[in-house]
Amino acid sequence: MSFGDPNNPYGPPQGQQPGYPPQAPQGQPGYGYPQGQPAYPGGNVMPMTMPGLMTTARVLIYIMSGLQIIAAIAVGLLVGAAQDVSSSAGVGDKTSGLAGLGFVFVAILIILAVLGIILAVKFSTGGSGVRVTTIVYASLIILGGIVNIASGTSSGVFSALIALAIGGIIMAAMVNSQASAWFNRPRY
Repeated sequence: MSFGDPNNPYGPPQGQQPGYPPQAPQGQPGYGYPQGQPAYPGGNVMPMTMPGLMTTARVLIYIMSGLQIIAAIAVGLLVGAAQDVSSSAGVGDKTSGLAGLGFVFVAILIILAVLGIILAVKFSTGGSGVRVTTIVYASLIILGGIVNIASGTSSGVFSALIALAIGGIIMAAMVNSQASAWFNRPRY
């Protein structure tokens, strides 16, 4: 048996010396997997870790959600107490509409807090939809801060500045190229 015959089906591939083990031709992937790519998430490539800016935005979303829950509890207690005082004073019919608006505000705060918690939890596994929803969430925080500044009360201005700062940082983190790379990364 001669390996010198180029038409010998049992010989080595063209351009390769006889020997063991046979090697894949240069420039072609071996064993069905592309070169440099892991065959499985636990392969030879380190998994991508969440950038520090995303971690900061995630923590700020948790903080903002906590503040929204605290504000919802405080407003709910204030509206309930005001409604009790007004009903005992005999002016319950006139203040029931304002109490209803107060409870709508409480419901909006709770919905935003739950949305923020869900978004922060989804940061590690979510895709570009989480990023877009977080941008909308940050926009709503900024809008709420502007409305608080327009109210003109000193406590409203202080809470508005906090909301504007947190909303601005979250927004800046989400429109960054690191956020794009993080939320568009491949998931196995």
